[in-house]
Amino acid sequence: MYNKLQYISQGETSKEQLYNIHQALDAGCKWVQMRFKNQTSKEAFALAEKVKPLCEEYLANFIINDDLHLAEQIAADGVHLGLTDMKIDEARAILGTTKIIGGTANTFEDIQNHVKNGCDYIGLGPFRFTATKEKLSPILGLSGYFEILQKMKKNKIDVPVYAIGGITLKDVSPLMETGIHGIAVSGIITESSEKKILIKQLKEKLYANVIV
Repeated sequence: MYNKLQYISQGETSKEQLYNIHQALDAGCKWVQMRFKNQTSKEAFALAEKVKPLCEEYLANFIINDDLHLAEQIAADGVHLGLTDMKIDEARAILGTTKIIGGTANTFEDIQNHVKNGCDYIGLGPFRFTATKEKLSPILGLSGYFEILQKMKKNKIDVPVYAIGGITLKDVSPLMETGIHGIAVSGIITESSEKKILIKQLKEKLYANVIV
């Protein structure tokens, strides 16, 4: 099953991105989604070329945000597609069945469509306001997650759901109680001066009810 903690990379430059990703991996992250917006394809490729062996070294999943062709070109573990990006089924036709395809969702209907089209996991959000993302969808809050997860259960839709959007350490336990699989975070890890301690605390809460 997929790791319950995803780190979505941050950094204005390739150097900042690489530093932040390396720090997150070194602190215990096992899933990196490389999100490097508004860059040339050459810059994005150069960064991905450095991140891929790093993720392999730390035995972490390496997912590319939005850029399907880069994910294919670099042979990443998969791609994460936003609501306005390429359709999931089109991406699946290009990447094949062995790659991971995640999709952003804001409603139960979004999830239905993604699952029908062969999505492997859902990034559902935003939980609360976040400055990380432009053009934010309506805020869900705890009640929004609970409602959507209940609808999924009722409709027998079984796909891992990750909460995303301004999540802090104290949010993790109540969020897990809604039935989500895990969380996707960026700022909380990037800005932490004690990344190893933070990631250990996040994992303790994420895996609290998991029987090993």
